[in-house]
Amino acid sequence: MRTDPLSRLARPRRWPAVGAVLLLLAPVVLAHPGDRLAALLPALTAALAAAVALLPWPLGRVTLTAAAGAVAAASLLLDLGYPGPYRLPAFWLPFEWLALLGVLFRAVRRLPDRWAGPIGGAVALAAVALPLRFALRTPHGGAAGPVVAVLFSLLPVLGVAGAGLYLRVLDARRERAVDRARREQRLEVARGLHDFVAHEVTGIVLEAQAGQLPGQEPVETAALLRRLEEAGLRALDSMDEMVGALREEQATAGTTRRVGLADLPELVARFGTTGGPRATVDLAPEAVGLLAAEAQATAYAVVLEALTNIRRHAPQATAVTVRVAPEPDGRAVRVTVGDTGGPATRRPRLRRRPGAGGTGLAGLAARATAHGGTLTSGPLGPSGWQVSCTLPGR
Repeated sequence: MRTDPLSRLARPRRWPAVGAVLLLLAPVVLAHPGDRLAALLPALTAALAAAVALLPWPLGRVTLTAAAGAVAAASLLLDLGYPGPYRLPAFWLPFEWLALLGVLFRAVRRLPDRWAGPIGGAVALAAVALPLRFALRTPHGGAAGPVVAVLFSLLPVLGVAGAGLYLRVLDARRERAVDRARREQRLEVARGLHDFVAHEVTGIVLEAQAGQLPGQEPVETAALLRRLEEAGLRALDSMDEMVGALREEQATAGTTRRVGLADLPELVARFGTTGGPRATVDLAPEAVGLLAAEAQATAYAVVLEALTNIRRHAPQATAVTVRVAPEPDGRAVRVTVGDTGGPATRRPRLRRRPGAGGTGLAGLAARATAHGGTLTSGPLGPSGWQVSCTLPGR
């Protein structure tokens, strides 16, 4: 379906530009017949500047960069080669000057970085030099007139350029803030997927592997299926919470679930009943009250990550111990997860891979550092491995 060009100009946002162009061109017919050609030139440049200042851009294939450059070039060329009487441009001069200020504001604020300086400078030069079109052609005007005209034009140009630049900086800050919020939200989803969903899926895989062993009793099979169902439901709950967080206008801070040190016994017990090694937890009651809610969520995530790594990287581990206790000075809490893995295990290190998304031990180390704590991991004895996290109290 083809669109009539006149219908495009009739859109509501374009009516002010159309009206301004017609009003600026109409006085040409009132000029003396011998001066109409000379009058048409300043009328056209003023109408072009007004159209660029008022029209929404881009307009089809024409961008604001090209339009603003054309306005500056047309105005400067007319300043250099105007052929008519010196009084004739005086009628259109104020209208063109105001339109050039509008174009300058839009150019400084909206043009791409590579074009904002050159095009904005050209438009500013055209606005400053515009009064010279009249002042330099005034008979017996002397040098004072052009100097005063340039100074009179320069101050508003600097003010408009400064306002456009200020708003451009504000726009850039707002865009960076939006990008940062989106990145934090993506990292939040990645942490939720890694910390909760991957943990539950790993447990389901181990349960399914255990169910394939021969000699399973009906009671054991029923318990296995019940644990599989519970793990699947927990994974679905985590997915629902993450999808709900994505639908909110602002991403929530911390982990997807509000968990803490008090939830560690249930986590360790579930780890020991889903095909993993024997696991015990030693949680000092006084440690729970020392950490803020965000720090407790980080400690829980450290334990969860360590248990998940044991399942994936140390299947031959026979015992796992989780200890949470205050430091001797009572100002911090140390969380340790140790296991009796084996000499042939390959354990994850505190390395941040490009594009890792803030997950794993490297991401948890960054979270612990943000709370003023530390996270380390390394061998434990001749055949084990330990992850240790220290977090300061409130």
